[in-house]
Amino acid sequence: MALQRIEEFYPNYQEEIFAGDDIKGFDVFAGDSDEKVGTIYDALVDETGRFRYLVVDTGIWIFGKKVLLPIGSARFDYGARRVYATGLRSKAQAEQLPAYNELEPVDYDREEEVRGVYRNQDTAVASTATPASYDRSNYSYDMDNSLYETNEQSHQNLKLYEERLVANKQRAKTGEVAVGKRVETQTAKASVPIEKERVVIERVTPVEAGRVVSVGEADFQSGEVARMEVYEETADIRKEAYVREEVNIRKEVVRSTVEGEETLRREELDVNTDGTPVVDQKNI
Repeated sequence: MALQRIEEFYPNYQEEIFAGDDIKGFDVFAGDSDEKVGTIYDALVDETGRFRYLVVDTGIWIFGKKVLLPIGSARFDYGARRVYATGLRSKAQAEQLPAYNELEPVDYDREEEVRGVYRNQDTAVASTATPASYDRSNYSYDMDNSLYETNEQSHQNLKLYEERLVANKQRAKTGEVAVGKRVETQTAKASVPIEKERVVIERVTPVEAGRVVSVGEADFQSGEVARMEVYEETADIRKEAYVREEVNIRKEVVRSTVEGEETLRREELDVNTDGTPVVDQKNI
């Protein structure tokens, strides 16, 4: 897996690791000398969050070339804001290192190029060293302990971290329900029976037809009128509004439990001793 820049793995690394300070910008000196070779441009960590390299901007020393310095080959002086590159002893060695490009991944092959330069330097100093066999499938940083080992004397402010699973919840709006009314129309029909009156005039022959009436019985008058009122019903069809139903709106809280699972990482100390020093490990 390719290495990551420190701020990608630890977004708040200044507070979390360096107690409010920032190693970026520290001056870098070759070996334990006062020959300045550049400044710290960045730092790289592996997939567990362990420091593996410092990115050194060599500035005018090698015309702006950026190179990788294994963390075990550096000694920090936080008071003077200096880093002594104990593994970077000469300009010629720095020129042999591949240039670092933050747009390109630092994978195993690129790391092997870098490690090869530092291993050759170590071999030149300690000619009795036995070359190791390195392979992508079984490589471990412990195989190059001298390049990646950190200690309290050289790296006082490097802290060990572990991850913990923190369960919390946040209230967020997920939607909205709007309940309104709309008017729908339809055509309705209603039937109402009605009655009408009409006048029927019938002319009939009376039973006494042809009988001669006596004098004075017949009363001939002009203008006599018989009146009869006529009525009819009309339909009264209209519409009226009335309450059909009521709608009550309320909210209910539905509770459930959400489970999450994460892989937690924890850093442990690697204590290596040379000789027979007395080490009190009760607090380690």
